[in-house]
This record gives sequence, C-alpha cells and structure tokens, in this order.
Amino acid sequence: MDIKALLAQVKSGELDMDTAEQQLKNLPYEDLGYAKIDHHRKLRSGFPEVIFCSGKSMEHLVGIYKSFYDRDDDVLGTRASQAQYEAVAQVVPCVEYDPLSKVLKIHRHPLEQVGLISVCTGGTSDIAVAEEVAQVAEYFGSKVNRVYDVGVAGIHRLFAKLDAIEAANCIVAIAGMEGALAGVLAGLVSKPVIAVPTSIGYGASFGGLSALLTMLNSCAEGVSVVNIDNGFGAGYIATQINKLASK
Repeated sequence: MDIKALLAQVKSGELDMDTAEQQLKNLPYEDLGYAKIDHHRKLRSGFPEVIFCSGKSMEHLVGIYKSFYDRDDDVLGTRASQAQYEAVAQVVPCVEYDPLSKVLKIHRHPLEQVGLISVCTGGTSDIAVAEEVAQVAEYFGSKVNRVYDVGVAGIHRLFAKLDAIEAANCIVAIAGMEGALAGVLAGLVSKPVIAVPTSIGYGASFGGLSALLTMLNSCAEGVSVVNIDNGFGAGYIATQINKLASK
C-alpha cells in the first residue's frame, strides 16, 4: 500500500475517510492466523515484504499471495516450486514465475530502474543463484548488467568484460568450487563487491563451504559475503548500495 498516495486521495476528495480507514486498519500488519503480513515494512525500510516460499503449505502460500493481490499490492517470493506457482496462479492470475531463479512475484506496479549493478558468475552452473540476485535487484528498482561464465578457469573472459563490470555502482560475484571470483574482481575494480558462494562443486567443496571460506578469507579489500546460495540477500543489499549511489 502506498500511504502517500492514499493520503493524497483523501485530501483531494477521491477517497472518503471511511474507505481510507478500512484500508489502513491492517497496518502495521495483517493477521491471517498462520501468517502476519507486514504491510508497513515499505514505510520503515523502503522495501516491501518478501515471502520465503520453500516449506510453506499450499494453503498458506495461496492465502498470503491472495492477501497482497486483493490489496492491489505487489509481492516478491523466493525459492518457490513449480507446484506452488500453479497453486497460486489458480487464485492470482497475474502471478509470474521464473523456474530458473524460483522467483514468484506479483508485479503490477514496477519501479523505475536506476543506477547499475553488475551480476557476475564463475560458471553457467551458478546462473540460477545469479538470476535470483538479478531479479530481486530489478524488482526493487535497479538496472542489472548480467556477466555470466567469467570464472578464473578462463580469466581472459573476465578481463574482456572488466570495463562493463566496473561501470556499475556495485558488483555481485557468484561462484562455487573454490569461490575465487570475488577476490579476483575486488582486486581489479574500485566498486564494492558482494560475494555469493554457491553449493556448486565436487565433494570437497562441502556444499559451498569451501567457496564461503575462500570469500571470507579474501585478502582483497572491499569484499562482503552473504550465505551460501543466498541470491536474495545479495540482490537486496546490492540494491541498497546502488540506490544510495544513484541519489
């Protein structure tokens, strides 16, 4: 809900007080019994609530999305399955789903995209996580430059894209295996680098732990690290940095 727009409608006479009061009654949150939907979050943080879909029952997830839909609000969900999408789509016809990133969203009021974030992967196996980064950033109003498959196994590919990568306000480096991409990038650019370790790799990668430790122990300055496969977290903080730089 856009509170400023609501108040402007009341001021202009487009909306009567009783209707406005009815729309405001669920602030700061709407209690569905099984979920408390935080409609007030955008006022506090500048970003609306995000739904983590994995593990939720079909009934609960459909109810949550229907609540946003009925209020004409947009909502972003992460880690959604095809089955969850199909269940929500029966009730919310405008819902969109990307099976690669597993993003499930209602996006009727897209934000203007500003600034630039470069999203880079070590290999094509990291693209699913990278797409979660990119789509979260785009949803929240950032322009995104996708630079995929530029890992250290063929580092000339990275050098060929370096100028375009550094044109961004911040860079997200997504890599599995040994996770060297973030440190290499940070040593070559003047922009902050957000490192995302992925669970891609052979047995001794320990499901992404080796990449995580490499990124945490990088000797290059300007590297921050999120959790394994946490594309959402990286996309969110990259957007915060990008928007501050774009003011």
